[in-house]
Amino acid sequence: MEQNIIVRVANSGDTHYAQTITDEMEASAKARGTGIAKRSPDYVAQKMTEGKAVIALLPDGTWVGFCYIEAWGHDEFVANSGLIVAPVFRKSGVAKLIKRTIFNLSREKYPKAKIFGLTTGLAVMKINSELGYEPVTYSELTDDEEFWAGCKSCVNYDILMSKDRKNCMCTAMLYDPADHYTPEETTQEFNKHSKLWERFMKIKQSRLLSFFKRKESSGSSGKPKSLFHYFFHL
Repeated sequence: MEQNIIVRVANSGDTHYAQTITDEMEASAKARGTGIAKRSPDYVAQKMTEGKAVIALLPDGTWVGFCYIEAWGHDEFVANSGLIVAPVFRKSGVAKLIKRTIFNLSREKYPKAKIFGLTTGLAVMKINSELGYEPVTYSELTDDEEFWAGCKSCVNYDILMSKDRKNCMCTAMLYDPADHYTPEETTQEFNKHSKLWERFMKIKQSRLLSFFKRKESSGSSGKPKSLFHYFFHL
């Protein structure tokens, strides 16, 4: 990673980056062929003003990366959302630094909250594991309606709803401050089974797409079965 990248808590002076950030979020999701809960520049700017976001910049002001905090269920749950890095700085290690900074900020602002994330990427799963997150089923996440409403702008929202919000393309991960393994333990576990997780995610996404297409064509819910049924609620 370039040593001159600055990663810090965002503030009201950074709001002019909001449009650039949301444009890149949308472009990145389209390139991956997966969805995200779309956020407006005003929403991102608000997070900056509230001190609930982390931004990465070069000394000359070039935008590098971003992530923000959302609290749900009367602050019982916190999500570190919208992690995005400018294409030229990807694979530089800055994403890991942003994730660690936003994680520490979340622990500082919401020390008792469970911190969770939804991701379609194995690289983000690896970073989360290094922070102490564990893979979980959707039932362990917040039931706050406002959180799930935020998924409406995701291209996979129909799949989420067809599964009664029990599953979707994303993999859920959770850090519980009251009951968790050490980062060393979760990192070791992820590294040990990373290839299996990669297969899980590919099979899960393939089966969900097949399930949804069958449901659309037949008008029935279907009941596909697989070895992954228990964990993925297929």
